[in-house]
Order: sequence, then structure tokens, then C-alpha cells
Amino acid sequence: MKRFYKQAACVTTDKGFAIELDGRPIKTPARNLMDVPTIALAEAIAGEWAAQGDDIDPVTMPLTALAQGALDQVAHERDRIINRIAAFADSDMLYYRGDDSQQALADHQAEKWDPLLDWARQRYDVSFVLTYGIMHKSQSDEAISRLGEAVKAQDDFTIAAMLSLVGLAGSLVAVLALVEGSFDADTLWPLMNLEELWQEEQWGCDDLAVATRAIKQAEFNAAVQFLKLSRS
Repeated sequence: MKRFYKQAACVTTDKGFAIELDGRPIKTPARNLMDVPTIALAEAIAGEWAAQGDDIDPVTMPLTALAQGALDQVAHERDRIINRIAAFADSDMLYYRGDDSQQALADHQAEKWDPLLDWARQRYDVSFVLTYGIMHKSQSDEAISRLGEAVKAQDDFTIAAMLSLVGLAGSLVAVLALVEGSFDADTLWPLMNLEELWQEEQWGCDDLAVATRAIKQAEFNAAVQFLKLSRS
């Protein structure tokens, strides 16, 4: 799409803050007004629009996309999206450890991942079932319910960020720790890629894997930024 405006700015509204292009408010694909909860987020989204060249490239506007998700999807399909996020409570990456043939990896996972699970055990008063290998073991109904309730307690913009983050991280526990401010993103990202980084230490890097991880990290960082700005 060709750029059709000269200026992007944010303005105060009854609901929060909106973004305008040449004085006209931006609407989402579902025709909702782009109202966001904080001036910091509005300014950052306006900055994405202002930074566009002759052609508008949505790939360079992750904050805009996440805000659209909060307003178009979460606000109208909240229960469905919460259920998608909460499903990770029964299949969190942190539950799966190396088997008997991978003892060194399993020990490394325990060292790095157990502090996250210990945090969740104390925070939500739950226990977890670990599995050594790839066979699925169901978590208790209590653990699934309590982690699900923690997701449900979040606002729409936080849930929009969590939907992106949990897909990239593969761990609801890690995302909740991030949302609650108990672990930071710089600490969590290597933990979410622990097995891949471990294999690289043993056998060397694969250029395609490294490039793919860099793309995912950029998406992860954008969702973290959106989370922070929506609360600033």
C-alpha cells in the first residue's frame, strides 16, 4: 500500500489514546478505532506509521499489529484466545527433559529451568509433572486451572502480548513470570531456546537455525515492548 498521509500523531480520547493520520483516526481491520491504554504505546505506534517510506510495510509495524489484535480479536473473542494461551499449562516446554540417553542435557535443563518452575509452584501453589523424553504426561486439573485463571486475570492488551509470547516461547510459565515482573526478557529468551543452544555448543551452528531464531527473537522483543508500553 502506498503511503497516503504526511503526519502521524496521537491524541487523547475518552477511552485512552488514539493515533491519527493527518488528523484522521486510524481504524483497525475490523473498523474499530485504534484506542490504546497509554500515551507511551500511542506514541510508539504513531512512530511506526511516521517511519514508513513511500510504501507501507506492515512487517515493520509489530506494535500496530498487536494493538489491532487486542482491539479486534481479544476484545471480541476473549474466551477463545484465553483458552489458546491457557492450553500451554498442560504442555509447557519446561516439563519436558532429556531422557536417559541425554543425561547431560537433562542436568542442564534442571539447572536452568527449575528456578522458573519453582517460582510458579510458590506463586500459584501448584505442582508439576515432569517427563523425561517426548511422551506427554498430563498436568493436574488444579495446576491447569490456576495457570488458566492467571491468564484470565489479565487485560486485553496483556493477553494480546501473551498470545504472541507463548507461541514464541512455548512456555506459559515463562510468559507469566515475565508478565508478573519476576523474570526479565533477556533472562528468559536463552532459556526458551536452551535445547537448540545446547546442541549448537555440542555440534556447531546451523546458519538457517540461527537466522530463524533471530527473526523469532525480534518478534519476541516486539511483544515484550508492547507489553511494557501498554502498562506505562
